[in-house]
Amino acid sequence: MSSVPGLTALARWRLSRRLNHEAEHCAVPWLAAYLASLADLLSLPVSQMPLLAFDLEMTGLEPSVDEILSIGAVPIDGPRLTLTGAWHSLVAGDTGVGQSACIHGIVDQDLQQGTKLERALVELFARAKGRWLVAHHAPLDISFLTHAIEHLYGINVSLPAIDTMALEHRRLQMTQQPWVEGGLRLAACRQRYGLPLYPAHNALMDAIGCGELLLAQKSAMQPASVIELLQ
Repeated sequence: MSSVPGLTALARWRLSRRLNHEAEHCAVPWLAAYLASLADLLSLPVSQMPLLAFDLEMTGLEPSVDEILSIGAVPIDGPRLTLTGAWHSLVAGDTGVGQSACIHGIVDQDLQQGTKLERALVELFARAKGRWLVAHHAPLDISFLTHAIEHLYGINVSLPAIDTMALEHRRLQMTQQPWVEGGLRLAACRQRYGLPLYPAHNALMDAIGCGELLLAQKSAMQPASVIELLQ
């Protein structure tokens, strides 16, 4: 198999085997199809992998008690974002937005016409099929997705993703560049590359911002072979 930055051939094989195993034993057809499609991607170098940058807006930071309010996603094909494939959905929850409204601007009335969580997940992973997920501070967003899947279907699943925050942290360490508190937030990371300032805390705009950041990071990696893109 072709080499992937940051992953040895053995690590690639183990990841592919794990994904195929989870796909074969997954009782949810759309999730099984997504996991199997990721295993197929591991035959490609990262530069050729189709990607999907995504972002979630939530009522808080604890997956066990907080809810997903909106999801935004945009495909990345080669060196560009495919904006014609961008997607955004509000998610109808059970508890209301509470005080989180002051952060993202979503209010309970906005969610009255929102999509049910299960349907939103089906749509997200249909769009993600055959694409590796990308997010800024990916462990947080992924934890909400995996908790939602466990809550709805009783399935424990691992969802690999590229984390642009972790990539930026590593790149700054490698180049011995200092950063101040908050310097790994999406807007601060984008500023280092001269990318424009976008409104924050909108799931689609943050997904687009994350995707643009990844493309800038890939161009700046020196050398790319020591950056762990996949995890």
